[in-house]
Amino acid sequence: MSDPWLTIIGIGEDGLAGLSEASRKALAKAETVFGGERHLALAGVGARGRPWPMPFDANIVLSCRGTPTAVLASGDPFWHGAGASLAEKLDGDEWIAHPSPSTFSLAAARLGWRLEGIACLGLHAAPFERLVPHLARDRRIICLVRDGRAAGDLAKWLTARGWGASPFWTLAALGGPRESIREHRAHSFAGDLAGNLVAVAVEATGAQGLPRSSGLPDDLFIHDGQITKRPVRALALSALAACPGERLWDIGAGSGSISVEWALCGGTAAAIEAREDRAANIRSNATAFGLAHRITVITGTAPEALAALEPPDAVFIGGGLDRAMFDAIWSQLASGTRLVAHSVTLETEALLGELHQRHGGELMRVDIAHAAPLGRYRSWEAARPVVQWSTVR
Repeated sequence: MSDPWLTIIGIGEDGLAGLSEASRKALAKAETVFGGERHLALAGVGARGRPWPMPFDANIVLSCRGTPTAVLASGDPFWHGAGASLAEKLDGDEWIAHPSPSTFSLAAARLGWRLEGIACLGLHAAPFERLVPHLARDRRIICLVRDGRAAGDLAKWLTARGWGASPFWTLAALGGPRESIREHRAHSFAGDLAGNLVAVAVEATGAQGLPRSSGLPDDLFIHDGQITKRPVRALALSALAACPGERLWDIGAGSGSISVEWALCGGTAAAIEAREDRAANIRSNATAFGLAHRITVITGTAPEALAALEPPDAVFIGGGLDRAMFDAIWSQLASGTRLVAHSVTLETEALLGELHQRHGGELMRVDIAHAAPLGRYRSWEAARPVVQWSTVR
């Protein structure tokens, strides 16, 4: 990089003493230094320092383009820091970065944990429900929290969900002279720590974690009966073949169970539902599973509700499909997009048969029965058959 105007510097609690020579030179050269008030004090930049605006706005840094500028962030600026937010707005020759050990690295080093086996989350500006997909017996988690009160709230949240016996560490000012590490149990943590806490570490103990296989139990979802039932949902998700980072259109989403399980695989989903009460259920389910940031709920019907959406990698149509809807959706899909449609009516089943003949793919009928009481005995109670058509555009 030839003389970039912006230097992004990771700084720890040891201040200037922990910085590389290149970082110190960049700080000395900078006409303006941005950072949190704590970072600016640690670096001792005096009148050149400019505290971050609240909320964070990368454009204030861009206004200094062309003049020597430095940005200070905690530890590694590209791990829950400002680094990526700045870099994505700049050309590659405009900036250079000098990271320091992240809070996650320091916490793992103090506790003797393998960093590659730990879930690392930033919860200082996110709901605790983000932990839900990661909580499992003996799972180790390190999360950044806002302050001591937030640590106490997190301990109460864990306890209310059956994880109160979990060992619970508070780690403050890691890497500096005021470093503090204390071990508690979540259910007995008083939450009365003063000052800003940097991190909380948890070794999950107690409750049963969320299964990660397709087909979660129906009773985990809020619904009014309009839900793709567990075994059929597992078949749908198998055909949809979710991959991290991919986008789903979930049309006629009902309870949003398909969207939830898709998002648990690391993708994002747009859940389209005509009824507002069911759309509210989808929002509640997305929040409960810690996936509100991955699932967009749209009250409306296809194809009108799809007009402003980004192209999907996969589409699920849970019901209500007719020829006009199919033609409108099919024409919007890029080559390689996966489509899965379900039917429980004879009319839609006939349409799926025609579409299978025209576009290929796989067509199957699923008959499921559950054992149920019949007088003093048991008998098979059959559910409505489901026809599934899956294909690739």
